[in-house]
Amino acid sequence: MEEIEGVNCFSEGRSSSETRPPNPNSSIASAFRQCQRNDPLVLPCRKSLVRHASLTKMKLSDVSAEDVTEGFQSDFLPKLRSGGCADIGFRSNMEDVYVCVDNFRQGHGLNKHIDGPSAFYGVFDGHGGKHAADFACNHLPKFILEDKDFPVDIERIVASAFLQTDYAFAEACSLNAALASGTTALATLVIGRLLVVANAGDCRAVLCRRGKAIDMSRDHKPGCMKEQRRIEASGGSVYDGYLNGQLNVARAIGDWHMEGMKGKDGGPLSAEPELMTTKLTAEDEFLIIGCDGIWDVFRSQNAVDFARRRLQEHNDPAVCSKDLVDEALKRKSGDNLAVVVVCFQQQPPPNLVAPRSRVHRSFSAEGLKELQSFLDSLAK
Repeated sequence: MEEIEGVNCFSEGRSSSETRPPNPNSSIASAFRQCQRNDPLVLPCRKSLVRHASLTKMKLSDVSAEDVTEGFQSDFLPKLRSGGCADIGFRSNMEDVYVCVDNFRQGHGLNKHIDGPSAFYGVFDGHGGKHAADFACNHLPKFILEDKDFPVDIERIVASAFLQTDYAFAEACSLNAALASGTTALATLVIGRLLVVANAGDCRAVLCRRGKAIDMSRDHKPGCMKEQRRIEASGGSVYDGYLNGQLNVARAIGDWHMEGMKGKDGGPLSAEPELMTTKLTAEDEFLIIGCDGIWDVFRSQNAVDFARRRLQEHNDPAVCSKDLVDEALKRKSGDNLAVVVVCFQQQPPPNLVAPRSRVHRSFSAEGLKELQSFLDSLAK
């Protein structure tokens, strides 16, 4: 088994080894047991994973090999720096976790595919316990790396990894009912200068492009018209803003114990992520990904403005993440808090200079003479 340097899932207070989810796959169980707060996650990356049959119904814009390598012909390649922070907030239990991996390819022969950065970042907001969040944080990156096509066809690989994580957790729960829980999940990959964001739930990713906030994900709330139509078409309902009157999110990994939510043939609660991709440019400064406790008190542009000022002061993404968490606590966020900041440049964000007006006003020689004549007349 090979190690991926820097893969750690962080939260406020980790579960004991006795309460971590088992898995029928011995290699996965071994990987999960070795994921301590300060130890690397050990992931076997040998076999090719079989995609779930439901993916054949998905309409994804596949990323070709040319798309992945195109960025290396550009003058700009992101120089990644990242940091994260999590806090229990005003809750009695901590169920948020995050992961930062600036070098996702190390030790796995991926240099033959790409010649630039390869990174993975994620936030996971658990509910009903933290087992699902811990499980997804540990296993989602493994399923991505194990796919024989990685990093080509990246959108399909990431979508497959979400579903495989969901089904693997269902199997773990079948062995131990005490693990029953759920989690929203947002995963971000940087492959060359390609930014890929996959979201299932109400976590959010916001890109700062020259000071402007660009949402790279959509919050999956049951009351959203698009989600409500999907829920009702799957046999579910939305009552008072809650899915089947029980959950305030429309997509999540886990929750297999909740009746009427999921089944082998699908259900109103989906683990299928929505994906957004973009090519990073020299104007892209940083990315913020956070659980909904952050976005309960920050609007996207507000968070970008706040983080930008802090990065201009100290240029440290880890400190900036803590700044965001501390500010959310000051604003009385009532949830657990987890946030990751990813910088794409070595330099701090530049000061923005307001553009000069393109309208130039001037006096003609004749106009100046008329003005002088008028002033002379006033003096007489």
